[in-house]
Amino acid sequence: MMTGILVIFQILGLISSVHAILQTRTSQGAIAWVVSLNALPIVAVPTYWVLGRSKFNGYVEMHQDISAEIQDEIEQFSKELDPYKVEAPETFPEYEAVKNLARYQFLSGNKVELLVDGQATYNSIADGIAKAESYILFQFYILRSDGIGNRFKDQLIRKAEQGLSVYVLYDELGSSGLKADWLADFSAAGIQILPFNTRQGPRNRFQLNFRNHRKIVVVDGKSAWIGGLNVGDDYLGKDPKLSPWRDTHIHILGPVALAAQTSFLADWYWASHEILNGLSWIPQEAPDSSQNALILASGPADKLETASLFFTNVLNLARKRIWIATPYFIPDEATMVALRLALLKGLEVRILTPELNDNWFVRQAANVYLSELKELGANIYFYDKGFMHQKVMLLDDRLAIVGTVNFDNRSFRLNFEVTGAVADREFAGELERMLLDDLSHSTELIDYNLEEQPLWERFKARGAALMAPVL
Repeated sequence: MMTGILVIFQILGLISSVHAILQTRTSQGAIAWVVSLNALPIVAVPTYWVLGRSKFNGYVEMHQDISAEIQDEIEQFSKELDPYKVEAPETFPEYEAVKNLARYQFLSGNKVELLVDGQATYNSIADGIAKAESYILFQFYILRSDGIGNRFKDQLIRKAEQGLSVYVLYDELGSSGLKADWLADFSAAGIQILPFNTRQGPRNRFQLNFRNHRKIVVVDGKSAWIGGLNVGDDYLGKDPKLSPWRDTHIHILGPVALAAQTSFLADWYWASHEILNGLSWIPQEAPDSSQNALILASGPADKLETASLFFTNVLNLARKRIWIATPYFIPDEATMVALRLALLKGLEVRILTPELNDNWFVRQAANVYLSELKELGANIYFYDKGFMHQKVMLLDDRLAIVGTVNFDNRSFRLNFEVTGAVADREFAGELERMLLDDLSHSTELIDYNLEEQPLWERFKARGAALMAPVL
């Protein structure tokens, strides 16, 4: 009987290998799956069908449905944005790629506020919710029923009782600890609250690998918040294992807030199969505003690898320096090529990542990439004042990026993410000062070469990096 079972799994391994070759987004990932599916099918086959796919089914068709249903509104919305669209000079051909990937372009008339750590971020969001007049869109990967979670729950309930429309969306895996009675409090107040429901649809039923990692709050279509923080007390530094917690968010007031709203609208339609009505689509210029900003939504349903292409493109724009702060540094090959070229051209490349990490596997794999870049001249820093979770990039003195995207395969290809980019020297200077303060609480990696480390250290790093494409 055991022989028959092994034969069945070997056949399933072969069939799954064909599927992996046809469907896996990267050649490295396809090779890793084919080898494991045929070498150890009894383990790899169920793992592949639960975790292995990199294409999210159904979302694209859903997006086409919603676009067709509100085509007139979309055309009117595009016309309303015309006065704010930032056109690039002829010397900036890369801008066309950015516009095509984002499906929008940089918009003027915004005011962007940098929010450092949890207290500043939560206070800013709470202040925005308090000023809401019509509706609130509230979306997080992780939503906890703890102190800060209850603070927002109570505030959102009060706004709903005042007659505002409130919509709450969360990822069912990231927020798996939520209890039914806690969620029922929202519904009892008239708030519509839903899980993203990643596994809906027959082709996604057993797929656990996709996650909606976005953190988006939109108030009245006028202001938006995006960045690295979820909703939970641990983001205030109350987790003894990962404390203090270092993170970054941004508050955007102005026309570009509507781009964040379109991302929420698409996610809500996927979760509810209903179009949100009553939203404002008239761009509102921020008072005393002068900053150009863009919001990019990316995810596994995109026809192209939006996040990977966007970050590769902007890395290639740098002429003087690239500073990256990320908790998880396992870049794909395209990103590594861009960083290698930057170093070969003599650019200053600084990479800041935490010494303390909540993912052992990622921390080991990162050593492979950090070692190579260090050998090419990059400055590598380990943040040692707690756990650093921010996802931030500074290019030269003109482009600042803050969002939810980590420098790893999961964020580039498997998660639904959102990124904010600000093309403004003043804001870039503010981000630089923030990062310099972070670097003052970091230790620079000196004279490190992975190949000179003990055999066990090299094995751990190389083994972890080998599996990175199938995360």
